[in-house]
Amino acid sequence: MQTITTAAELRRALANARRAGKRVGFVPTMGYLHEGHLALVEASRAQSDLTVLSIFVNPTQFGPNEDLSTYPRDFTRDEKLCCDADVAIVFAPDASEVYPAQFETFVEPGDLAKPLCGAFRPGHFRGVATVVCKLFNMVQPDVAFFGQKDFQQCAVVRHMAFDLDLPIEIVTVPTVREADGLAMSSRNRYLSEEERRRARAISRGLFAAADKFGSGERDVEKLLAIAKGHLNEVDRLQYLELVDHDTLKAAESPLRHPAALCAAAYVGSTRLIDNVILAIPTY
Repeated sequence: MQTITTAAELRRALANARRAGKRVGFVPTMGYLHEGHLALVEASRAQSDLTVLSIFVNPTQFGPNEDLSTYPRDFTRDEKLCCDADVAIVFAPDASEVYPAQFETFVEPGDLAKPLCGAFRPGHFRGVATVVCKLFNMVQPDVAFFGQKDFQQCAVVRHMAFDLDLPIEIVTVPTVREADGLAMSSRNRYLSEEERRRARAISRGLFAAADKFGSGERDVEKLLAIAKGHLNEVDRLQYLELVDHDTLKAAESPLRHPAALCAAAYVGSTRLIDNVILAIPTY
């Protein structure tokens, strides 16, 4: 495994693989890796010949009073996990490599970035779209892997790749969960034991609504009410929305198209997000 810190060195390292016609898979992360990230690596290894994993805590996607300075970091541990998972290259650029002096060009996403997290984190998806676009240009992968937990991010990235004619397949990998149902996240480490117990209410609410959907319920308000009924243990529910899977616009009753039930909530001072996909059965 190689650890590389500059785009120029990365391109040199990948040149032989490209000449040999190898398929390059890419897993972008902000580090502090967990089983969710390793599931992305596993998917990449299954669908490509060589996997590049990036570790970069992107400052442009954090807003004022968010946790940029305290975001968990453990690079030595991350390197070992990558080595054990047969990652070929860890790309770990400094901020100055990604955003050099006098940097002023950003990618501005459209309507997909406005609801859900976009309504509460102004500029977040602008930062996400910009850094992912830059990383795509640095790595030039054939396929890139993202986790379903970040459902809106997946939608924004997929649309950006389409709009900007980036020849990259975007693959969404199902959310990996703890044994108690909590979606794996680097931010879970912030939770106390008591907060973690209460955080499980998020997935319980989503699963309860998904179960009712599976039993035939198609009324949006009823499904939202079922999920919300489980969320009284969180400290602050930021949003709970049922949206069209493709447009992210509010879903309408009765549900006739695939939808996503999405939630963001604070438990203590920790903001957690989760979602479940409600797919209309085809017979």
